Amino acid sequence: MKNLNTEQLKAATFQEGPLLIVAGAGTGKTTVITQRISHLIDSKRAKSDEILALTFTDKASQEMQERLDMLLPYGYVDMWAHTFHSFSQRILESYGIDIGLPNSFKLLNQTEQWILLYNNILRLKLDYYRPLGNPTKFLHALLKHFSRLKDEAITPKEYLEYAENLRLNSDSAHFLSQILSEDERDKLTEKEVRELKAQEIKKSQEVSDAYHSYQELLLENNSLDFGDLINYCLKLFRERPKILAKFRSQFKYILVDEFQDTNWAQYELIKLLSAPKNNLTVVGDDDQSIYKFRGASVSNILQFKKDFPNAEQVYLIKNYRSCQNILDLSYNFIQHNNPNRLEVTLDNEKNFSKKLIAQSTASATIEYFEVATHEDEMKAVISKILELKTNNADVSWSDFAILVRANSHADIFNYGLSQKNIPYQYVASRGLYNKPIILDMLSYLKLLDNYHESPAFFRIVSLPIFQFTQRELINFNYWAKRKGRSLYQILLRAQTLEGITEETVKKSQKVIGLIEKQTKMVGEKSVKELLLIFLEESGYLKEITRVESQNAQLSLSYLNQFYRKISEYEAKTHDPSVKNFLHIMELEIEAGEEGSLDTEPEVEGPDSVKVMTIHAAKGLEFKYVFIANLVDRRFPTTERKEPIEIPNALVKEIIPTGDIHLQEERRLMYVACTRAKLGLYLTGAKNYGGTQKKKPSIFINEMGLSPQASSPFVSEAKVAAQDTKGKREFYKMPERFSFSQLKAYENCPWQYRYAFILRVPVKGKPQFSFGKTIHLVMQKMFERMRSRQDFVQGDLFGAQEKSERNEKAVKEYIRLDEVIKMYQECFIDDWYRDEAEKDLFYEKGKKILKEYYAEIENEIIKPKYVEKSFSIKISDDTKGSQYSLFGVIDRIDEKDGGLEIIDYKTGKGKKALQLDDKEQLLIYQMACQEIFQKPIKSLTFLYVEENSKQTFIGAQKDLDTLKEKIISAIHEIEKGEFKPKPGVICKYCDFRDICEFRQL
Repeated sequence: MKNLNTEQLKAATFQEGPLLIVAGAGTGKTTVITQRISHLIDSKRAKSDEILALTFTDKASQEMQERLDMLLPYGYVDMWAHTFHSFSQRILESYGIDIGLPNSFKLLNQTEQWILLYNNILRLKLDYYRPLGNPTKFLHALLKHFSRLKDEAITPKEYLEYAENLRLNSDSAHFLSQILSEDERDKLTEKEVRELKAQEIKKSQEVSDAYHSYQELLLENNSLDFGDLINYCLKLFRERPKILAKFRSQFKYILVDEFQDTNWAQYELIKLLSAPKNNLTVVGDDDQSIYKFRGASVSNILQFKKDFPNAEQVYLIKNYRSCQNILDLSYNFIQHNNPNRLEVTLDNEKNFSKKLIAQSTASATIEYFEVATHEDEMKAVISKILELKTNNADVSWSDFAILVRANSHADIFNYGLSQKNIPYQYVASRGLYNKPIILDMLSYLKLLDNYHESPAFFRIVSLPIFQFTQRELINFNYWAKRKGRSLYQILLRAQTLEGITEETVKKSQKVIGLIEKQTKMVGEKSVKELLLIFLEESGYLKEITRVESQNAQLSLSYLNQFYRKISEYEAKTHDPSVKNFLHIMELEIEAGEEGSLDTEPEVEGPDSVKVMTIHAAKGLEFKYVFIANLVDRRFPTTERKEPIEIPNALVKEIIPTGDIHLQEERRLMYVACTRAKLGLYLTGAKNYGGTQKKKPSIFINEMGLSPQASSPFVSEAKVAAQDTKGKREFYKMPERFSFSQLKAYENCPWQYRYAFILRVPVKGKPQFSFGKTIHLVMQKMFERMRSRQDFVQGDLFGAQEKSERNEKAVKEYIRLDEVIKMYQECFIDDWYRDEAEKDLFYEKGKKILKEYYAEIENEIIKPKYVEKSFSIKISDDTKGSQYSLFGVIDRIDEKDGGLEIIDYKTGKGKKALQLDDKEQLLIYQMACQEIFQKPIKSLTFLYVEENSKQTFIGAQKDLDTLKEKIISAIHEIEKGEFKPKPGVICKYCDFRDICEFRQL
């Protein structure tokens, strides 16, 4: 902690009780959180699985774990670093049954919720919110309303009671004052007032009934939405005190990042969980609360000191990012939000100020340009980027960011950058379905469902892999139009057409043959199987993996995301056909869905200008930031009220006074400005199309800025195209390694490249689906048994001694019929050749589990951990460095005062295990020895299918040999040279069909 400043050190080493860390932009809040967790573990105040860290994005929780890997000098298990939703999901998957939730619920995204309502619209009994011309018009508004209700933890019962009370008290003056101001009442007749009151009552009853019906629909379909995760977790803890006591006992310390982004329900959850000791650390900055549209309640951070009056407060104001003049500009600007700021509400605190102090002595450039047109604005921004890039040798493209208020405002900048051949990346959270590779895949699937689909067919035959020239394609279109036939029919009869060469006919036959062959498989194969068959047999996958480039990496990333989308669809539907999948896609597009995008930094490319919304820029920093479209009604935007607002009587959060929308827009501008290190450029135009000229944004006046006198345009510098040949720019060294990674590299570095760098999707095998199913059932079975042992034990309340724990047979904790039910719910039916093979495996699995249960039902088994994740350090003495190794252990049992490590296998065991066969369990032995500091009694491969075991223990020399082997492999991976190693392994390699080096 020697690098921490005084305030950071105070926060990181704080001991007991509630702690509020007010962390301004660029003050190192993530460093403080990870250092605090590290300190709690290092000082023995808590073990790694006794600390709960809650974040708002998966990326943030992953970053936290990676930083902890670097900080902690030793291993740890099961770090509870989660988003609020993933934490609640993890709890409910294990304990939701205690409040009547289904064991294996499905989690619906926004589009799936829309489809559920769309398919059950009559069930909602809508009238006011179901116009005849467009019956589905208000479905999005209803779902948004339901989501906001769940942000406030408002149940259907509460809403129904509110609607009924409204009806019963409709004659009260209070009711009338809620829906009409005095001025409005004076302009209406008594009859009009009565009609308005009746309409309001009807609307509230209609919406409350729809909310109730929606919740019923979710449960009937074994489904939850994201808001349910928080609310049902609250319900579980409130109604099942024993479960609440278990987790209060487990989590000695709770830390919440970006606290200003929590909603009312999330804040209630952490208050409930942290009581009564209240070892709760929250980190946030009210000036950076920009997610009101997601339900975030800025009042939470303003309320924290009132809820915890004895809370310690630490203010981080030393900024390690920006120059002082940028910080001063931003600070003076955000004070226009007073008095609704933490700095004002805590003004009784001695010397409390949120004014940030730059740790850099440099001075930044701050300029505001006002130009004539939108196009001029784009040219001015790009011109300035080129000037800065040309005049500064140490500046890369990644040092520039163009920030816009809305996604649609980015289009012109994307176009301008591409025209100038400047590498750029448009960072967006939506738009997967518009990516070229996904349009290709959708077109192919349409052909399998309807090969007369000419637009889809044209896109497929236009692919470079089929090598049709532009002239050939034009000729095909000519004949299709002349003969009134589909393109498919034209290619089918290509040899009968005039002017078609023999070479063209051969290419046509290849396409037709491929489609006809795969169309026959439609009734037998799943969507993802058909997709992978096309990718391999057409040569598409081989072509895209042949070279390393930013575009290839991004395309493969999009393909993987689409592949996961199909997998989720197949897991949730009863009709996994191509036709139904395309129908679902049509519904999604009708619902306005563009396809969510994951942000994967390792494939984003090494050096490119970033174009993004300000919301997407939160948490990032750049040397030079351009904030565009600073004109009236673009930024700040015009407020859009929610189509269906929550009645004031039901709102639980404390609503700030003043213009809430304008305050939110100011905070957004503050976030945008504080992304910049050395240069902040603000731009606006007088004309964005239309008849009226645009006025400068009110923010320009509030910042006290005037347009630059000089022209923003500079003489354009010529920027040479980047030469990436032979460079490893697109390879990023992994932060952590798993056994499967190292094994893949040992087998063949080229295989490692396909699997862990390019991440090429692969066809599965029935054995994999079956093995995964058995693993899942074993996990749930022993988790259930362990949780019941904990409750029987009673030591949570000191009722019994721990020594009495688990001294009962397996059958007294879990019944066979429960195990079989778990199997039915967990069975994965992917990759089986046909129904007969699937049924064969299904019956086989049932038989295996019955026999295994019969074998162990009278045994006393003490599972200490189930599916336990871990991370350990491997020290490289030659380089003086450490590497992180992570994994998940199937089961760890208590045995003879020590531990037995168990790994499930569904294949057949070997007569004798060689050292290579033992490596996975030897890594687990190394991890458990270091982390638990208990003797490891045995390592066991449990072959469930044969109901047999192979048990051994690693000698120290075996562990030392393995450690040297791991370090050697990591050294090779670090070089980034992935040379093919063809041989016998090629026969079993997942990538053999696209690998040019294979030997079969």
